[in-house]
Order: sequence, then structure tokens, then C-alpha cells
Amino acid sequence: MRGILCCLAALVLSSGALAGPWARDPGGFFATLSVERDRAGNSHASVYGEYGLSAGNMLGFDLGHGSAGESSLMLWWQRALSGKGPNRRAVSLGLGAIRRDGRYHAMGQFGTAWGRGFDSIPLLRRIPGGGWLAVESRSKLAIVRQEYPEEPDVIYEDPTYLTPQTTHKLDLTLGWHARDKLMLVNRFRFEQRDDTGLSGKLAVSAVRDLAGPAKLELGVIAPLAGEGELALRLGSWLEF
Repeated sequence: MRGILCCLAALVLSSGALAGPWARDPGGFFATLSVERDRAGNSHASVYGEYGLSAGNMLGFDLGHGSAGESSLMLWWQRALSGKGPNRRAVSLGLGAIRRDGRYHAMGQFGTAWGRGFDSIPLLRRIPGGGWLAVESRSKLAIVRQEYPEEPDVIYEDPTYLTPQTTHKLDLTLGWHARDKLMLVNRFRFEQRDDTGLSGKLAVSAVRDLAGPAKLELGVIAPLAGEGELALRLGSWLEF
């Protein structure tokens, strides 16, 4: 949906944010509930979760609903790639569906992720508190059923046809542990869609520890290229 802005956070090691290329410990669980709204009145609500299945393997889900009436669900599996040194890499596969105009459409996803901590980056290792740098890409393919345009004196045996729709996303994230209970996350997000073309956004958020396993997120998202409106984000995180 045009004007709707996307999720903001990433993980560094055990910080409790979205995992990115870092795997969760077996049995570990993380979930976030968020709401976004832009100046044009568009809104989007989502529930996101991750579960550490085994060493290097993680399962997750992403459920979203927009004010335009479109809903989506994606279930995915992520595998951390082995390797020495400070670099962390992962690949993921997902299956899901979109509900649009009362119809359900199948969807698949392939993703890659790379990241490393500030302590292994010469220009950033001196920053107090530490942080992380991550690059994530995701490609989605949805098989959408559409109706043929109405024509006089033409009767279709099946008035619908299937067409593929693709979405490619690239996220560049820079996160900083500003204080013991405060993280600042900056994310450049680029998206290429069949229907709206290329867009770019800058998302900046602050994540504050609350009682127990809970965190509070407040953020703002500004469009850099393509269509979009300035948006605000409010979210809550839980980790067990």
C-alpha cells in the first residue's frame, strides 16, 4: 500500500531486536506488536515473531494488516551460515498468503542477511556502547488472481487469470547502544514493486527497556524517494 512505511529494527547479538543474520538461542522467543500511521491517514498494524529452533536455525512469522484492507501472513525459516571471523551471514525461505479484495493469493519469499558488530569495524569500534551494521535483502513473489476486463458479447469460461507480482527490498541498518537501557536504530530502506516502482525511506527509532522482558519503541519514518508520507511508529517488544 502506498504511503505505508515499514518496520524499523534489527538485532545485534543478544540485544533483543529483530534477528537479522544473528541466530537466536535454541528455545529463545521474540515478538513485537507495532502500529504505524502517516500524515495522509494511512495506517498499518503488524505482529512479528521469532523462535530459536536449534543451533543456527530459526522459525518466524509476520502478520500484517493495512487500513486499505489488505492483510498478509508470512511463515519463514532462517539458517545461519557457518564461517570464521566477525562476519555473520544467513539465508531464509518463506511461504505465506495475501488477502486482497476478498481473495487469497499465495506468496513466497527468499532472503539473505549480513552483519557485524562495531568492535570489528575500524572506524566504528571507538564509539562508546558499541553497535552493529547489517544489510538485509528480501524478494517476494505473489501469484495474484485477477479478473479479465468486461467486454460486450464475450463470455469467459473462467473470468480470472493468474499473474506474478514481485517485490524486492534492501535494508541498511546502523544501530547504537547509546545507554544501558536505550538503543538508537537508523535504517535506510529501499523497495522495488511492480505497481509503485522504486521507493526509499529513512527510519529512525529509539528503543527503551521497560520492566522485565518488555521494551518500548518510538520512531519516525521519512520518505527519500518515490511516493510516501512522513509517518510515526509505536511498538512494544517482548523477549523470553
